[in-house]
Parts: sequence; structure tokens; C-alpha cells
Amino acid sequence: MTPIQRYLAEEVALDHVDGLIPRREALRRLALLGLGLPAATALLAACGAPSETAAPTASGTSPATSPPAGTPTATAGPAGPSPLPTEAITFPGPEGTTLQGAWAAAAEPKGAVLVIHENRGLTDHIRSVSGRLAAGGFSALALDLLSREGGTATFADTAQATAKLGEIAPERFVADMKAAVGELSNRAEGAKLGMTGFCFGGGMTWLLLSSAEPRLAAAVPFYGPLPDNADMAGTKAAVMGVYAEQDDRVNATRDAARAALEKAGLTHEIVTFPGVGHAFFNDTGQRYNAEAAAQAYDRVLDWFGRHLT
Repeated sequence: MTPIQRYLAEEVALDHVDGLIPRREALRRLALLGLGLPAATALLAACGAPSETAAPTASGTSPATSPPAGTPTATAGPAGPSPLPTEAITFPGPEGTTLQGAWAAAAEPKGAVLVIHENRGLTDHIRSVSGRLAAGGFSALALDLLSREGGTATFADTAQATAKLGEIAPERFVADMKAAVGELSNRAEGAKLGMTGFCFGGGMTWLLLSSAEPRLAAAVPFYGPLPDNADMAGTKAAVMGVYAEQDDRVNATRDAARAALEKAGLTHEIVTFPGVGHAFFNDTGQRYNAEAAAQAYDRVLDWFGRHLT
């Protein structure tokens, strides 16, 4: 497996361990990512899942797993102001391709931000993030990294979108993100440019920072894995890395991220929110924590306010 596929597979396994999806669904998603039953079973066990499936019900099917006690649910509203509307756009990509995205224009822009989605592709949640950034004064473009496949909406479900993302080479992601930075610059002429991304998108943000992209003035990757041998000498961005205390898998790369930022001499801050887990900012997920998300949103606006205005 590639590092990206491994990361996506581990996310599926941990979703099962945390009670967010039943074992049968976890095995289906892992199969889409290319894992046979023995490998998938071994991964689930390595991540802490029990070796036995749940006892069948009278109908012969396994009951769905419920979230563990104390798991936050998406009952509170999203962090930040009500989002401004987004507009579906297309723009030129590398090698004659056409890329898709969602554009939200601030009324009086203080800067502009590229937004990169989670492993489910470009969802309404990510569109909302772009709209909220625009309401906060930062025009935003959310890129669909599945544009060349026709866009996220062409997939039957999010698991298939995730599997396709796992098949794409990092070099293609970099090329598409650089094209999106160019589109952002064209739409927000003269503005300083920033970037943020969540989970998989946080990893993509670290990837672009490590890919000699000099046009970014600021970046905020949320709980994203750092690429191997990350070298940020080619960027000038001020970087705030956001982590969750209960996210051991991603936190394993936190010290390496700090070291890479220090080596490159970049203005940076590493923020770890206590008592929360991976994806705590996503108000549509069961790990959402409204208090931490609100604090994180304020920190993001402050960071972009300091480095994009």
C-alpha cells in the first residue's frame, strides 16, 4: 500500500474501533481500498478491534455498532458565523484538465484561502467551511481533488470516493492544488493567499507546503499526517498546525512537523486541543466537539488575520 492508502485504511479501522461503523462496513471499505479479508482483519485487530464479529441477530445479520458512551454527536451548530453561499466553479487544471471547486466571495475580502476536503471528497460540510471563511472576511475556494474523475458527486457513496483518492499519486494532488492556488490568486487579485485542510486535507496541506509552493502566506493544517521526509524550504507560509489530544495516530508526526518548520525557519505554532479526538471540527460527524471547534475557528481567523492582511 502507498502511504496515502495506509492512512485511509487506518482511518476506516479506527472508525470501527470507535464504534462509528460496524465491522461489515469496515471490511467493505477496506476491500475498496484494496485489502483482502486477511489483511483487513489483521489491520482491524492491530487498531484494537475485537477479533470476533458481533453476535448475529434473529434475522441473521450483525447489529450496527453504536457510538461509545460519551462520544460527542453533531447536535450543536457549526463553529463560526452563518456561511455565505458558495458557487460551483470550474477552472483550468494541469495538462488540459478541468478542475472543480466551490467558491465563496467575501464582501470585503481581507485575504483568500484554499480549502482542502477530508477523505470523503468535496462535501456540503467543506462548502460550509468555505462559506464561513468568506463570512469572516476571507474569500475561499474549496478544491475537489476528484475533479478528474468527474467530481465527488459522481461516486455512489463516500467509501468509493475515499478509495479513489487512495489510488491517486501525490504528484497529481500537488499539481491540482498548485493550479487551485493560481485560480485563487486570479479571483482574489492582489490578496495574500492562505490554505487550510482537514484530516486527509490536512495531510494535503502539509504536502503542498513541502512541494516548493512560494505563493502561500499562511496555512492551517488540521490533524493531518506529515509526508515522509517533509522539507518546507520552498514555502514562506506562516503555519499553525492544529492537533487533537486523543488523536495518537496523527500526533505521532507532530514532533516531525515542528522540526521541519523550525528547520525551514518558518513562523509557526503547534496547537493541541485537549480532551478531543480526530475530526473534532467536523460538525457533521460523531467526533464533533462544539467548544473546541469554536476555539479552533477563532484561532484560524486570528492566524489568517495576522498573516494575510
